[in-house]
Amino acid sequence: MKIMVIQGPNLNMLGQRDPRIYGTMTMAQIHEQMSLAAKESNVDIEFYQSNYEGEIIDKIQECVGTCDAIIINAGGYTHTSIAIADAIAATRMPVVEVHISNIYAREEFRAKSFLSPVCAGTISGFGPFSYHLALLSAIQMVQQQRAFIAAQEEALKANNA
Repeated sequence: MKIMVIQGPNLNMLGQRDPRIYGTMTMAQIHEQMSLAAKESNVDIEFYQSNYEGEIIDKIQECVGTCDAIIINAGGYTHTSIAIADAIAATRMPVVEVHISNIYAREEFRAKSFLSPVCAGTISGFGPFSYHLALLSAIQMVQQQRAFIAAQEEALKANNA
């Protein structure tokens, strides 16, 4: 199983950017913790960060056929990018939207996510632990998807026998 973690604009500034909202952990520390949890679950995990919308879209598209799930924190693009939402919808794979802060308890403009309607789920407000919850969710969804496909294949074999 392979999971891609895509980080949007300004997330490279974690640890320095408004610690009252985002905490003191750096992006590298979050990725290190996710890597340890992924290893325990025999999951390959890859990380990508960009401040540029088009590069994020390119990375989402590259995941098709190479990854089983995506975890995305699109940062400010969450509230503005229909293009990223369209790219996510086109993947037809489990995508978990994640946010460190509770976007619904902040400024009014942050409460609207263009990504939520095309993602399998959204995890928001648990600080850096949000990423761990997103990883567990992505793993569970891929495992359920694989079990469903296996059951369908078994049923098809039984019907053809």
